[in-house]
Amino acid sequence: RRVKAGVSIEELAEDIARRTLLQGLNVRPVVDADGVDTGVFEIPAGGRRYRALLLLVKQKRLARNAPIPCIVRAHAEGSSAEEDSLAENVQRVVLHPLDQFRAVNARAE
Repeated sequence: RRVKAGVSIEELAEDIARRTLLQGLNVRPVVDADGVDTGVFEIPAGGRRYRALLLLVKQKRLARNAPIPCIVRAHAEGSSAEEDSLAENVQRVVLHPLDQFRAVNARAE
């Protein structure tokens, strides 16, 4: 993401601290030039959640070795991390304004 819209990393971190992580990170192994796993993972989808988790670790509100749910995707030839990230963002559906209104009202009751 280049444009910062919506919830800030700080707000997301507060929400994660309050409710825990609601959606895991999507990760995939980094491979070398020969296609061999390096033991390192990249995060094509969930980077904001990851940064929020790092903030909680920095604030000592989350243990550095706390288990984080992840969906591990195999490294696919011809598929970049950017393409995976774009696919996740494009597939996201915005909540209808009436549904948003109802959710806010239900919380207020």
